[in-house]
This record gives sequence, structure tokens and C-alpha cells, in this order.
Amino acid sequence: MNNALKSQLIQYLRQFATEDRWQRINEVMDKRTRYLSVILEDIYQPHNASAVLRSCDCFGIQDVHIIENKNEFDPNKGVTIGADQWITLQSYNQPGENNTERCYRQLKEKGYQIIATTPHDNDATIDEIPLDQKTALVFGAELTGLSDYALEHADGYAKIPMVGFSESFNISVSAALCLYELSTRLRKSRDDWALAEPEKLDLQFNWLKKSVRAPEKLIQRYLEEQEE
Repeated sequence: MNNALKSQLIQYLRQFATEDRWQRINEVMDKRTRYLSVILEDIYQPHNASAVLRSCDCFGIQDVHIIENKNEFDPNKGVTIGADQWITLQSYNQPGENNTERCYRQLKEKGYQIIATTPHDNDATIDEIPLDQKTALVFGAELTGLSDYALEHADGYAKIPMVGFSESFNISVSAALCLYELSTRLRKSRDDWALAEPEKLDLQFNWLKKSVRAPEKLIQRYLEEQEE
């Protein structure tokens, strides 16, 4: 679908959504970013998986990359509270493949640096991670952590400073803390974090479809009217 038709459909679908919903769509869209992304490798605990998705939505992170080498990603809808429908999930789950390698390769080709989150003493703290290029944070399962491949092929490593007896936060807390730090710093330090206009158009269209009843029927009706 070309952008001209998409714009026409957006104007058509608007009349079936409340004005408050339309305003909210635009307010949220203007805060969305793809400069930061999240990678989740073999996360299987439903509660943790869901909480991370919710944090991504709350902090304006549009893209989450789901790696499923060993574990199926199965978020708990009761925890996401619908947050997963507003973000873009890309899954890497081809049987017999190193899906971590495929995810890393695709993101690096798009100019991302990949930062592995680990509790190691020699890692940089999250506030020291540079944001001079697009950044993807990768988180692993709570018990097993990141795979050897994920660690060895990351471009950098980050940890959250802690002063207690516990060695680490759980993954959902870690993701929220990291995203708060980086997203806040990003918006204060750079002016190229927002989505491009074609990306905003895509979100407007997709979010409107999720905000009205029977969107496909409405779209079909509009297209038929244009042919008459």
C-alpha cells in the first residue's frame, strides 16, 4: 500500500475513532523511537517477558526483537495489559538455526550497536554507554543469562550499579532501569531519535485499525466506494 492511499485511509478511519483516541495516538507516536531497541534472548518466564514489553511501551521503544532458540516466548496478557499491541515484535525462531546470529546480523546491518546487559565487574555502567549510534540492548533469561554467542558478538557490555547483597536485578526490573536511563538521556542529548514521517504514517494507520471496530470491513468499504 502506498503512502498516498494510506493517508486517505487514515482520514477515513478517523471518523470511527473518538477524538481522544486520535489525539492519544499522535501524542504517543511523537514520543516513539527506533533509535533504541530491545532484544530478548530465550526469555521463557511469562511474567518477566510481559513486564519487559510493558516497559518498552511506557518508555517509547517501538521495536522488540524476540530470539527463540530454546524457549518459546509466551507473554502473559494479564501483565502486558495490551502493551504488546502497540509495539512492533520481530521474532527469530527458525528451527535448527542460530537465531541470535541472525538477529545480531540484521541489526548491525541497520547500524545498531548491540549492548549485552551483564553483571560483570569490568562492564561499563548503563549511564556510561554512548549513544552516538543506534543501540539495541540485549537481555537473557534470568537463570541462564545470555548465550555465549550473544556475549561474544556484542559490541559492548553494560551493568546496573548495585550496592546490596544481591548480585542482580530480575530481568524486568533491569530492562525498566536501563530503558529509563537511556531513553531519558537520548531525548536530552540528540535530536534524531524520533520516527521518520513514513514510519509515523505506518503507526497511525496500524494503531487506528486497532482502535475501531471491524477495521478491515471499513477499509474494504472505502476501497469499493472509490471504485464506483
